[in-house]
Amino acid sequence: MLFPIDFQLRLFIFSILAGFLTGTLFDIYRLIRGVSHPGNIVTIIQDTLFWIFTSILVFIFLLYTNYAYVSIYIYILIFIGILVYLKFLSDLCILILYNLNKFLFTSIRIFIKHLMFPVSILIYKLKKSFKN
Repeated sequence: MLFPIDFQLRLFIFSILAGFLTGTLFDIYRLIRGVSHPGNIVTIIQDTLFWIFTSILVFIFLLYTNYAYVSIYIYILIFIGILVYLKFLSDLCILILYNLNKFLFTSIRIFIKHLMFPVSILIYKLKKSFKN
């Protein structure tokens, strides 16, 4: 079946972008996995859930962008997108995600400390008043 050139171009671009999406999700997963080192069974379960989740997201992405037209060429282009992403963009993305993650956790930790400070003073005063 012949497709118009604009449809073929959209298939090409969105298939490559689906590969980039998969690579980005893989980097996020690598950052999450880097924090903990679970056992073999938990790792297998995590990997399986990751790929199921990623497959669903890529399918939804392709459904909205090219009507979920799937052929061997789409899989090849997704694979090429993953390779290009991992070769050229992955290190930068990991650095950005790591620093963003560090900033968010530090901000949340400081915010919680500031919230808990008055509570700790109140608890200290209450303990002091009940001791007397």
